Amino acid sequence: MFKMVENRKPYEQAFFASKPLWFTKFLRTFFFWQLIKFMIINFKMTLMLLRSHRG
Repeated sequence: MFKMVENRKPYEQAFFASKPLWFTKFLRTFFFWQLIKFMIINFKMTLMLLRSHRG
């Protein structure tokens, strides 16, 4: 039923992260996308604070 996984050795292919796509790189470096994400996160934090201080 279950297959035993052998111990992996360091520096094998399974230890490395995959290479990001061009679109992922683009979004990570695009200023306006970062600004939008920043505003969304701040809005969520503000809502959380308002809910916790209500009473």
